Amino acid sequence: MGKAIEITDDNFEEVVLNSENPVLVDFWATWCGPCLMMAPVVEELAGDFDGKAVIGKLDVDANPETAAKFGIRSIPTMMVFKGGEVVDKVVGASSKADLQGRVEAQIA
Repeated sequence: MGKAIEITDDNFEEVVLNSENPVLVDFWATWCGPCLMMAPVVEELAGDFDGKAVIGKLDVDANPETAAKFGIRSIPTMMVFKGGEVVDKVVGASSKADLQGRVEAQIA
């Protein structure tokens, strides 16, 4: 069973930009209610896509550099990366089916 990877300013390039698989990044914070509501969904997706896509979480308070670089103004924000580029983005809470579809669309 996969588990969402903790993404930080330090490992962002390695984990996200250099990934051979699509990557879903959940930009979140501990004080954000909707973010906490999305946490189990993100963990489920990590299990569903184990080996096919990378599912990770980036705490915007602990990693302000990356959050600023991608213009994160509202959380939760989910971004899908492929080949080091942002290919999809969802701002606010979303359904598991919606996020699943967005990631599946990027799997070759």
